[in-house]
Amino acid sequence: MHTVAVIAFEGISPFHLSVPCIVFGDDLSRLGVPRYRLVICGEKTGLIQTKSGFRIEVEHDLSVLEQADTVIMPAWRDPAEHPPQALVEALQSASARGARIAGLCLGTFVVAEAGLLDGRTAATHWAWADDFASRYPTVRLDRNSLYIDDGDILTSAGTAAALDCCLHLVRRDHGAEVANRVARRMVVAPHRHGGQAQYIEQPLPETDGADKLSATLDWAIENLEQPLTLDRLADKAGMSRRNFTRRFKAKTGTTVTQWMLNHRLTAAQRLLETTDKGVDLIAERVGFGSAVSLRQHFTQAFAVSPSAYRKQFGTAVPPDRIS
Repeated sequence: MHTVAVIAFEGISPFHLSVPCIVFGDDLSRLGVPRYRLVICGEKTGLIQTKSGFRIEVEHDLSVLEQADTVIMPAWRDPAEHPPQALVEALQSASARGARIAGLCLGTFVVAEAGLLDGRTAATHWAWADDFASRYPTVRLDRNSLYIDDGDILTSAGTAAALDCCLHLVRRDHGAEVANRVARRMVVAPHRHGGQAQYIEQPLPETDGADKLSATLDWAIENLEQPLTLDRLADKAGMSRRNFTRRFKAKTGTTVTQWMLNHRLTAAQRLLETTDKGVDLIAERVGFGSAVSLRQHFTQAFAVSPSAYRKQFGTAVPPDRIS
């Protein structure tokens, strides 16, 4: 059983603690895959005060990290405060042992303090990006991504991005369909595309035509097999090419090309997992045009070929259990 250890501390945000607990505490056995073993740990056991004023009980101390396959460091209480040395050393030991480490939101500061991000790319909340870049110059800070997957170390941006990152870990372990089912139970998007730029404080964009834009994007997702060019989407939304591009970037934080690629790859994942359709047919169904194009983009995005992905995740969820 895969053990996920979530670190709690005095002054923790209950919401940030609850995000990994909700995701990894889900009973995945109903989806045909083993559930995670979830443990909450801290420097000491017993009651700790949360940021919201009530107390919670921590049953395990940091020694439980020796058993963890994944260690989650939620948002730290104050990015200006250095974490306790015991916590830093526990993270270092867990990483050296081969555990997967995830720093969520301001938890990235703690992971960086442990030296685990030196020479790597990381994400954190945009509001503290300058502070992070100044304090940890050896870390390549990605100011736009919602989360960064660097193999054995993952980091995320703000509050909701922590949820994105946790769902991504489930996707890595059990495939897109299982992660989608967990997300649907939580009534959240299985995979948000775009970056932090869309959430940074700035004047609100004009709202004229906003509904048309949303309707156009929904239509595009339902018609991925069609040649969805920028000009065609702009025409569908009743906007000029320039106006559509500007509104699209403000809404999604990414380009039309990247947004379309992301959705086509997500659709390909689902078909590879839940059907026995050939790669040629899947490529046509999701708009890649050819199996060669699908293989190229899929391998670049997921570091695995479509056929290898199907072999790993194709039986994760039996077709008669998909809803």
